[in-house]
Amino acid sequence: MSLSTILFIVFGVIVFIQILYYLIFLFSFSAVRPDSKSKKHIPVSVIICAKNEAENLEKNLPYVLNQEYSNYEVVLINDGSSDQTLKIMKQFEAKYDVIKIVDVRTNEAFWGNKKYALTLGIKASKNDFLVFTDADCRPNSSLWLQHMSSKFSNEKAVVLGYGAYEKKRSSILNLLIRFETILTALQYFSYAKLGIPYMGVGRNMAYTKELFFNNNGFNGHMSVKSGDDDLFINEVADKNNVALCFVKDSFTISTPEESLKDWIRQKRRHVSTSRLYKLQHKLLLSLFYFSQLTFWILGILLLIIAYNWIWVVSLIALRFTVQLLSFTLAAKKLDDLGLVYFAPVLELFLITTQLSIFSANLMATPKHWK
Repeated sequence: MSLSTILFIVFGVIVFIQILYYLIFLFSFSAVRPDSKSKKHIPVSVIICAKNEAENLEKNLPYVLNQEYSNYEVVLINDGSSDQTLKIMKQFEAKYDVIKIVDVRTNEAFWGNKKYALTLGIKASKNDFLVFTDADCRPNSSLWLQHMSSKFSNEKAVVLGYGAYEKKRSSILNLLIRFETILTALQYFSYAKLGIPYMGVGRNMAYTKELFFNNNGFNGHMSVKSGDDDLFINEVADKNNVALCFVKDSFTISTPEESLKDWIRQKRRHVSTSRLYKLQHKLLLSLFYFSQLTFWILGILLLIIAYNWIWVVSLIALRFTVQLLSFTLAAKKLDDLGLVYFAPVLELFLITTQLSIFSANLMATPKHWK
């Protein structure tokens, strides 16, 4: 058997794996309609941890404070900021009685550790149901809290929401960021639907205080600078206690990084936590990424050598058809349908960037959350 034949057989297996993944994504999330539940105004605490975020707080806090919700507080955590963050918090506190400020001083043992600051904020909160977002995020509507809180029940102690990014014209980086965000959401929503939840995003998620303290908070990974969202969810979430919230009014919108260097630094922090996921999650995620990368390498190689090219083109077309169907329905659901036109090119850029990020993290792990 020639080398070309072996490569073609391997390529066929890789295409099958990719199609299987995207069919699973399609039927577990992309083609599923969001549930619409009655809105119950249970007492909630919104937790926002900020480090040098004065400008973002000034811009985004009004959206949080103008929710159509009757029973909530906003816990603002100043994590040792060196700018005007604390001053801005106090200005809002003077106008809104729902605000509680937690001023975290620099602690040598926990310097640069967002989890330490979040723990103090959670302890200071007065309500049992906690909704988390970031200082650079704004709710997509005044019904955000209604939708997120409505997913809590006697069984559901974790709510996974969607954190989108602002759309910026004429920016390839912005397209890439939004594409990666939807692809990540497609995976974590799909896995959660299948009963194997593995992560959430701190831009928009919720859980109960009881669950947090029963898990001893972030103690299992306090020394890891990132992972207050995904590592915690990876520890505590199971097939029974997770609810999903992905109606448009429940989204948060974040300000994306504007330079490739800053975005890569951010992604390096995020990727650094994946090595601590549960084994089944690491295997599933690794196989998906490996099959993506190998699909492009072998597909291009087989086209170059023109081996059995009609079958190669057919397999490539079949894979892209299934992928684009799943991604299109997910992008429509997550309100970013325009990305579909650029999906193949963005995928190639993304897996190339991810490869460089994985390589960089092997040499040095990011040290601080900001």
